[in-house]
Amino acid sequence: MGKPNRLKKSLVASFWDGIFASCMAGLTNDYITPYALALKATTSQVGLLSAFPNLASSLIQLKTADLTEKLKSRKKVISIFAFLHALAGIPIILLPFLFKSHRVTLLIIFVTLFISLGAFLAPAWSSLMSDHIPSKSRGKYFGWRNQILGVVTVICMFISGFILHIFKNDVLEGFLIIFASAVIFRFISWYFLTKMYEPRFKAEDDAYFSFFDFILRAKESNFAKFVIFTASLIFCVNIASPFFSVFMLRDLKFNYITYTVLVATVTITQICTFNRWGMHADKVGNIKVIRLASLFIAGLPLWWVINRHPIFLIFAQIVSGFAWAGFNLCATNFIYDAVSPQKRVRCIAFFNVFIGIATFGGALIGGYFANFMPKLFGYRLLSLFILSSALRFCAVFLFSRKIREVRSAEMISSKDLFYSVTGIKPAFVFSPSSQLKEEG
Repeated sequence: MGKPNRLKKSLVASFWDGIFASCMAGLTNDYITPYALALKATTSQVGLLSAFPNLASSLIQLKTADLTEKLKSRKKVISIFAFLHALAGIPIILLPFLFKSHRVTLLIIFVTLFISLGAFLAPAWSSLMSDHIPSKSRGKYFGWRNQILGVVTVICMFISGFILHIFKNDVLEGFLIIFASAVIFRFISWYFLTKMYEPRFKAEDDAYFSFFDFILRAKESNFAKFVIFTASLIFCVNIASPFFSVFMLRDLKFNYITYTVLVATVTITQICTFNRWGMHADKVGNIKVIRLASLFIAGLPLWWVINRHPIFLIFAQIVSGFAWAGFNLCATNFIYDAVSPQKRVRCIAFFNVFIGIATFGGALIGGYFANFMPKLFGYRLLSLFILSSALRFCAVFLFSRKIREVRSAEMISSKDLFYSVTGIKPAFVFSPSSQLKEEG
C-alpha cells in the first residue's frame, strides 16, 4: 500500500478517534466542576481542581519527547497513554460510592491523574497529525474537523445536562452514568488511535534542546515570544475561568439545563466559526487572527458584569465562542508553521508546560482572591472577573505585537478581518500584489 493511501486511512482512523474522544469531552469537560460542587466543594477547592491537574499535566509532558525518541515512535506513546487515560477515569466514576470522606480532595487527585495521562500523548499526537496535513491546508482541514467534532461535543453536552436534570434528586447517580459512558467512549477512541499510520520518525541529534535552552532563547526566538504571550494571556484568563461554573450554579442558582445551554453556546459558536477562521488564517496568517481574537478574549468577563440574565449571557457566550475558535485554531497552526518537524514534539511539550503552569498560577490566585474581593452587585466573583479582564488587556498590549508571522500572508487590517469573518461586509478579495510577509 502506497504512502498516500496509508495516510488517507490513517486520517479516517483519526477522525473516528476524534468522534469518540469528543463524546468523552462533551460528557465530562464542563461537568467536572458541577461534579465537585455536588460533592460540596468550596470556591477555593474548585480553584485547586483547575490548578493542580493543569500543572501536573503540563510538567509530565516534559518527558513526552524523551520517551518518543527512546521508543522511536509517536504512535506507541499515543496508544499506551490513551489506554491508561481511559483506565484512569474509573476511580472518578466510583468515587462517591467507595469513599465517605475527603471526597473533594480525592477528586482533585483522580482528576489530576486522568488529565495528566491524557495530556502526555498530546505532543506526540499533534506532531503525528502535522505530518498528515500539508501546511497550506491545515487551517481549512482543522477548521472542518473541529466543526464536525464540535457538533458531537455539543450533543453530548446536552445529553449530560439532560441526564443531570432527570437525576436532580439524586445527582450523583447522574454523574455515574455520565462518567461511565465517557470512559467507554475513551476506550473506543483508543482503538482507532491504534489504527493510525506513522510516517517514519527519526530523531536527529541537532534537534535536541533542553527546557532550560528553550528559556534562554526567549529573547531572540519568535516561537518563545509566542509562548510567553500565550501563557501570559492564559494566566490572566484562568484567574476567572474556573469560577464561571461556580457563579452560574451556586451564586446565580441556574439549573442544569440553563447551565448546559450557556456552556454549549460557546461550542456551538465555535462550530459555526472554525471553518471561517481557518480559511482566513490560511490567507492572512495565524498571528493576525490571534491578535484580533485575543482582544475579544480580554473583554469577555465584562459581559458578566453588565448583565446576568441568561438571555444576555447567551450573547456573551456567542462572543466567547467566536473569539476562542479563532485563537485556539490559529495558536495550534502557528506552532505547526513555526517549528520544524524534528523539533515539533519537544516544542509542543514545552508550549504545553508553559500553558499548564500559567493555568495553575491563574486558578490558584483566582481561588485565593475569590474569598477576599469586594462585592460588586452582591457578588465577589464579579470583582474577580473585572481583575481578570484588566490583566488580559495588559497581556495583549504588552506581548502580542512582539510576535511575527512566519509564512507569506495577505495584509489586512484587524477591522476588515473582523468584518470579513463575521460577514458584516463581503469577504475581501486577495490580490497577488498583497502577498507580503507580515513582520508586525
